[in-house]
Formats: sequence, C-alpha cells, structure tokens
Amino acid sequence: MLKKEQVAAMSVQFIQYSLDYTIDSFAKSGISNIEFWGAEPHYYRLNYLTRYEAGKRLRKIRQQLEEHGIKVVMYTPETLAYPYSFSNPDGKVRDRTVEFFDLACQDALELSCKRIFINTGCGLRDVDRDISWNYTVDSFHRICEIANRYGVELVLEQLQPYESNLVTSLKDVQKMLHDVQQENLKVCLDVVAMEVAGETIPDFFDQLGKKIVHIHLADNNHEILGNGHYPIIGYLDYLASIGYDQYVSLEINDSIYWEDPFPSLKKSMEYLTENYFNRGPAVK
Repeated sequence: MLKKEQVAAMSVQFIQYSLDYTIDSFAKSGISNIEFWGAEPHYYRLNYLTRYEAGKRLRKIRQQLEEHGIKVVMYTPETLAYPYSFSNPDGKVRDRTVEFFDLACQDALELSCKRIFINTGCGLRDVDRDISWNYTVDSFHRICEIANRYGVELVLEQLQPYESNLVTSLKDVQKMLHDVQQENLKVCLDVVAMEVAGETIPDFFDQLGKKIVHIHLADNNHEILGNGHYPIIGYLDYLASIGYDQYVSLEINDSIYWEDPFPSLKKSMEYLTENYFNRGPAVK
C-alpha cells in the first residue's frame, strides 16, 4: 500500500486566493506535500529585482510552509502561456523562457526542492509541428543543461490535445526524452491526459520505468476524486504493486473549483482516506 506521506497536491487551483489561504487550506486538508506554483498571486520571480530579494521572500515562504508541516516536493513556475514558449519561432521568446528556468532553478533550491515541473505548452498551430517540436527539443536541452549545474531535475508531463500539439501521449513522451538526451529530464504521468489518450498506467511504466518520478492524480476532467468514473483505487493498487515510492499529487484543477478550491482538496483527501488508506489490505 502507498503511504499517506506520498500524497501531495498542486497549489495552482488557488489562483484566485492568497498564499496564506492556500497554505492554511493544505494544512486543514491534511496534505503535507505541495507542488508549489510560481505565479501571481502567490510568488512570481520577476517581481524581485535581485536574487537576494527573491531568496529572502522564498525563505519566508518555506518557513511558513514548514510551520504548517508542509514541504515543497515540486516547483512549478508558470510557463504554459504568455509570455513564455519553448517552441515559438521567435528566438527571443525562447531565450527568455530558457533564462526564466535558470531563475526557477535558483528558486527551487531556496524552497529546498530539486525538482521542477515542465511541459511543452503548445506550438503555434499554424506552424509545422516538426518545426515547433525541434525548437522545443533545443529549449529543453538548454534548460536541462542549466538545471544540471544546479543539481535539479526537470519533470515532463504530457498534455491533452486541446492544450498542446506536441507531447500528448506516451509515444510523444518517449520521443521527447530520446531527442533531448538529458538524464535529468524525468516524467510526470498525468492520469487525465493518459485516459484521454486511451493509455494505461502499466503502459507508461512498462516503457518508462524509473523515469517516472511523479504522478498527477484526479478524476475525470481534473475533478474531485470519486466524482467521476476513473478507477482511482485501481491506479493506487497498481502503483503499490510495483513498489512506486515517489509522490502522487492531486491535480484537482478544473476551473469549476477556482471560486472555492478548499473543498476540492478536503473531499479528495477524505475519499483517499475512506477508500484506500483505511480500507485494509488490497483485495487481490
């Protein structure tokens, strides 16, 4: 059985709330690990003119988290949309994005975290996909080299077709890893994108194995666990059966929860407690 200490959650669903409210909500939900989202209104690096100023703010955030018994297990700088892009034909945009990840590596270390979340975003749909793909490979290669100097891993997630025309399947993940050719590029398996692609958790682990260091868990459309038809407990039983010892992170991030995100975390944790952690040994 997986341990409750392996459960984490993303903070991005608190996009319309303060960081103080977010941290309190995590603590009240019984979640001790956070994927810290780096953007307004919580924390955005470019609001600070120097590394010293940013570090001072991040150390205060880390202290606040620790006082609530919460640790940062993944740092997620917001780069899915404007003004960042790994694949934009304009080299200045790509350079800005790569340089932002240099800052992100510094930020992650200040938060005592050595993993940074990354995805491809979407290439311009009126540009040939191969062109966007090659630009992304180059950007990722450069970012991985920067991260390697800091001792940081990049963790790549697949997206859904409405979100991206680049990495949306297991095959795409494999090709990106092959093309980038950097050992510190790892994988986050997102079960929603996986289900949309008609794939399975065993498919991913059979092909990628230890490259998978993180799981994003949600029910249909990134909804509260138990609200849809995904086999949530089946996922967890499989992960336990293969000795998965990394984090399983709640990505309860549908915009329907933005107005009141706290119950989405609380109800998801209650679902896990009642149906998994308190149920006894798994039935074989």
